[in-house]
Amino acid sequence: MAADEVRAGTTAGRRGRVTITDIARRAGVSVPTVSRVVNGRSDVSPRTRARVEELLRRHGYRKRAAAPGRRAALIDLVFNDLDSPWAVEIIRGVEEVAHATGVGTVVSAIHGRSGDARQWMLNLRARASDGVVLVTSALDPVLHQELRILGVPLVVVDPAGSPALDVPTVGAANRSGGLLATEHLLALGHRRIGLIAGPPRLLCSRARHDGYRAALDGAGVPIDESLIVPGDFRHASGFAACDTLLGLSEPPTAVFATSDQMALGAIEALRRRGLRVPQDMSVVGFDDLPEVRWSAPPLTTVRQPLADMGRAAARTVLHPAGDGHPDPARLELDTDLILRSSTAPPPASAAVPG
Repeated sequence: MAADEVRAGTTAGRRGRVTITDIARRAGVSVPTVSRVVNGRSDVSPRTRARVEELLRRHGYRKRAAAPGRRAALIDLVFNDLDSPWAVEIIRGVEEVAHATGVGTVVSAIHGRSGDARQWMLNLRARASDGVVLVTSALDPVLHQELRILGVPLVVVDPAGSPALDVPTVGAANRSGGLLATEHLLALGHRRIGLIAGPPRLLCSRARHDGYRAALDGAGVPIDESLIVPGDFRHASGFAACDTLLGLSEPPTAVFATSDQMALGAIEALRRRGLRVPQDMSVVGFDDLPEVRWSAPPLTTVRQPLADMGRAAARTVLHPAGDGHPDPARLELDTDLILRSSTAPPPASAAVPG
């Protein structure tokens, strides 16, 4: 099935259904060679040019219209999935800037599947999108190359892996946030602190995990690997991970869940066992999604400025440098600890002096 899309803004007619990469493969030449033909360059042999031009005509390829200095009219905002309030906050930030600039937004989910990513690229070229904000995804080198050839500015928010050096990124101070969350629990007197970690393939997960370890190390608290349980940032994994921690012969007195959704899942696991938060166990989350202010109890969490990240990404992609692409900056926004009612000193029977 093609990528899921929710569209707002400018409507564009259908154009060619193949990419430059397709043309290059059919012609038996490199992608840069096809690009030179498309852009009217002279450094291509007549025979190769004729073969490529024939394929371009046969498949109805049309070069993406672009004029120097032209203001963007449409942004593509691309996620792996759209089933999280986390994604909604990013969308809110991007849409706010786009709307104020008179730019439409297309929101897509590619579900991490190569077929969906390829269909998205075809759709992007058909609607002549003028910028892409890619969220929590690994940047496929082929897609990156095609975006460069098409002249489409790109910004990556919260990259899954290390992006290309020429791609600007926007993220949050995840390691600092993990440090803040764990130091808060240590200051309350907790020494057995569980970690519900996120997917290790994500840079943000690894950074939050590193912050947790750094805080324990700084306090002279030995790291107990049995207290570190993997999750996937969703409710169900937080519930399952907390159940695992509660099954230990010596459970933790506090849990740092590296996403709010996992923290809410952990709270539900505690509730079903008849345990109270924070009297029996403290819980800290990460994100500060709007819903956690109304959880029972309201959740102590690390605020990740999600909407601000969306705003920064939109501004970056809408203001390219002289070559038509954003400056390859690495923008990292601050995280803050938001204190609410889900944390307290450990039960007297579990407190450890010092």
